Amino acid sequence: MAGSGPIALSIAGSDSGGGAGLQADLKTFSALGVYGASVVTALTAQNTCAVTAVHEVPAAMVAAQMAAVLEDLDVRAIKIGMLFSAPIIEAVARALADYPHPVVLDPVMVAKSGDVLLQEAAIDAMRGLLFAQADLLTPNLPEAARLLGCGEARDLVEAEDQGRALLALGPKAVLIKGGHAAGEICTDLLIRPGLAPLELSAPRIATKNTHGTGCTYGAATAAFLARGLTLEAAVGAAHEYLQGAIHAADQLQIGAGHGPVHHFYRVWG
Repeated sequence: MAGSGPIALSIAGSDSGGGAGLQADLKTFSALGVYGASVVTALTAQNTCAVTAVHEVPAAMVAAQMAAVLEDLDVRAIKIGMLFSAPIIEAVARALADYPHPVVLDPVMVAKSGDVLLQEAAIDAMRGLLFAQADLLTPNLPEAARLLGCGEARDLVEAEDQGRALLALGPKAVLIKGGHAAGEICTDLLIRPGLAPLELSAPRIATKNTHGTGCTYGAATAAFLARGLTLEAAVGAAHEYLQGAIHAADQLQIGAGHGPVHHFYRVWG
């Protein structure tokens, strides 16, 4: 791979509709000038309206994919999305034990359609095995509440408190995504040890086409980390990229439900 650009790896489920999961991650990597490799954790029968079936990839196959990629490709950042089960989480954690570059963990639990993408028994495994290996944990407000076993944060003070509580469980930093909160301004909080939270705010965009926003945000952050940006700069650049992708989403008109964001809005013109 001498002379090539940076490489990032997505470990996630496949979205047959192309708007979230592995497909969103790989599109994001490509849009941001990063070569994307992939490890498939689950196959989903999915479109813009619903997830109609989920087929779990055997944990041994997940481990084999990771070994094949990491022993050959110079992967400079990893983005983790849908893991689905405790055995898969255990396999991923073992494979990451000696990985030296940034890891972005998006604790995907529920699809935009409301379908469950993480088994209940897997939540403890994620907290116990993967949090300590994550350079950045990126829950939205419902995910943060579920991970902590509490109610959803009602304001930025509670969101920061929950971010600090998650930080105490092992990740090096936590990005609390505020898109589920009420109001015309959406604010995300980057929580780091010993520092004031970094606020990233943007006006809410009036569109139903927000499928894959969380996947895209995490993948963009990983892409910028692979390109050598600091965590703060990577999150800021990813936030800006995502706002543009949401703003351009209605140009695509994909499907009858929650369509995808426009990953290539900077490229297609």
